[in-house]
Order: sequence, then structure tokens, then C-alpha cells
Amino acid sequence: MEYIRCPLSYDPATLSPLHAVVLAIVQGVTEFIPVSSSAHLILVPYLLGWPDQGLAFDVACHLGTLLAALVYFRRDVIDLATGVFTGRREGGAGGEDSFYPRKLAAGLVAGSVPAAIVGILLKSWIEGAARNPLLIAGTSIAFGLLLALADHTGRKQRDLGQIGILAGLAIGCAQALALVPGTSRSGVTITLALLLGFSREAAARFSFLLFLPVAGGAALLEGHKLLRTGLPHAEQVAFALGIVVSALVGYAVIAWLIGWLRRRSLDLFVVYRVLLGLAILAVVFARRV
Repeated sequence: MEYIRCPLSYDPATLSPLHAVVLAIVQGVTEFIPVSSSAHLILVPYLLGWPDQGLAFDVACHLGTLLAALVYFRRDVIDLATGVFTGRREGGAGGEDSFYPRKLAAGLVAGSVPAAIVGILLKSWIEGAARNPLLIAGTSIAFGLLLALADHTGRKQRDLGQIGILAGLAIGCAQALALVPGTSRSGVTITLALLLGFSREAAARFSFLLFLPVAGGAALLEGHKLLRTGLPHAEQVAFALGIVVSALVGYAVIAWLIGWLRRRSLDLFVVYRVLLGLAILAVVFARRV
């Protein structure tokens, strides 16, 4: 099967500042909405005829969105860190933002394990054959329809404070599926949380908090590789742009999406995913004719 090659590094001359900014915007916009950032980072160069930027630059963009999430959820992160030791309930006596830090922290730890295991076992496949536009089209459509089903059938009665080890582990298993491009990490975790009866906002907030350890682990792993090999001077501008632009855009998108989910359904993203999948199929088959 045809797939898009994805070298860990790239020829610095192939990734101009313009390409870096465009890809960083794509990452910042798509990381947190349920449409799959990895798919878009693969598809944009494919559709525009650009060389694949490689996973190293993708990690730089993910580092930017990691910083965005850390800043936006800084209160939750601080409450978790301090509350694990004190055990007190955070966020007041009740409501959507209220949770027990130890219970939520246990859910986040449990939810982080499946993706780490699957990522290690399927690393070579994820970096190679998985970057296939036909696969991305199929997962975009299939998981988009599953998101619609969850959004319209989920009870939406449980809040963030009710997420513990079992719910966290279940959502984490769903997150492991997002290693397949086109699935969408935020999309599949929100889908599973909705099916478990959580509200849209609780599902989104837990999805974003679960992103922190996963993205942090990936950034540390790839950062260690870059420290060993060194980052050529010609690549430093692109990496800096990737981090800064994706961080700024990602922060704005988180704030927008949290507000959107308090008032509206996920239908907009479902329609986009289905149309995206159909468009990919049309482009792929048109190029083969």
C-alpha cells in the first residue's frame, strides 16, 4: 500500500519558515478539537506537494501545544500536584470543576499507560505504514460517526470529579487507538467519556489533562534523541516557530472549545471529519487515475 514516508529528520532546506508556520497553525488548531492533528500534519504536506516534515518537527509542534495546555490548565495542574498530598477536594463544594485530586491523578496515571505500551510496541508501524491517506480517510469517517453516536446517546450526567482509575483506564485504552492517524486523540477520548456518561465539558477537560503526560513523555523521548544528535543551526528557526506558533494557537483553541462545548453539540466536528475523509478518498483516487 502507498504510504507517506516520514523520516525522523529532514533536509533543512525543505522546511521553510512559511512551511513551519503553516504546519504549526495546523497543529495548534487540530490538536484539541476532535479532528486528528497527526492526520492533518501528514495530509497538509501531501496535498500541497511539500516534503514530509518528519516526526521531529511534529514533536516540536506537539511541545508547543503541550505548553498551551499547561498554561491554560495551570490551576488544575497545581491543584492536582498539591492535592495529591493534602487529599482535599478542589474546585469548591461541587460543580463541573470540582474533583478529588488523588482520585483524578490516579485516573490520569491509569489512562496514560495504554498509549505508552502501544506506542512502544507499534512504533515502527506508526512511523511508516500508518501514514497512509486511505487509512486516514477511513479512520476519520468511522471515528467521526462514532463520536456522533456518543454525543447523541451519552447521558452527560457525570462530572470531572467522578473520573477515577477504572474510567481513566478505559479512556486511556481509547487514547491508545489515537496512535493510528486520523483517529484523533481528543476525539476518541471524548467519545469514550461520553459513552461512559460524562458531560461534554468533563470529557473535554479530562481529555486535555490526559494529553499532558502523553505529550510530555513523547517530548522527553524525542528531545533526548535530539540532544544526542544535536539540532543543526538551519533547523533551529523552524523548530522555534513550530513551538511558539502552535502554543499560541493551541491556547486560543482550548479556550474556544471549552466555551463551545458548554453550549453546543459536537456535530460540527462530525460533519468536518466525514467530509475530510471523503475529500481524501477523492484526491487519492484522482491521483491514481
